Amino acid sequence: QVNSKQGGSPCKEKQVVLLSPLGRMEISGCEAGVHEIKLPKMSLLPSGAEPSVACEVCEGAEEMPEPLQQCTAWLRAYFCEPATTGTLPVPAFHHPLLQRDSFTRQVLWTLLKDVKFGEAVSYKQLADLAGNSRAARAVGGAMRSNPMPILIPCHRVIRSSGESGNYGGGQLMKEWLLAHEKLQKEKLAR
Repeated sequence: QVNSKQGGSPCKEKQVVLLSPLGRMEISGCEAGVHEIKLPKMSLLPSGAEPSVACEVCEGAEEMPEPLQQCTAWLRAYFCEPATTGTLPVPAFHHPLLQRDSFTRQVLWTLLKDVKFGEAVSYKQLADLAGNSRAARAVGGAMRSNPMPILIPCHRVIRSSGESGNYGGGQLMKEWLLAHEKLQKEKLAR
């Protein structure tokens, strides 16, 4: 249960399942915003990073609050028509971590705003962008606690050495997401 700010009453949480090229993604939220995006646990990934037309809500589509509609529309675009994500609204977030003022929140907002599709940034660069150049380790902690993977693109944060680094969805998923974005960006550039 997530408590809303007004009077601390629990919000009416809804869940939807989005079938994506990566598998079943569980998205929860309420009228106030998206609570969390849960990535599938993966051992096998789709071959190639081609956009897939198979990306749709398979459970919970009825009575979806607007933030969940926006979230699923954004994720569908991310996988199927990445060029359109920039024109879509980012849904409101209703997760405690993104409500209170903290360095983690600052890092996640900076990542959302400043690191664009097909780009990558090191933990240290992101710490600089978020206003604390010595906090690269704290950036790693912020990435681990990100409740909105893909939407807040923690997969775009890599090690200074160029290695991809850790990812909540696993190494393979992070590499697939980075390859997907690189391929789509190259297509757009042609």
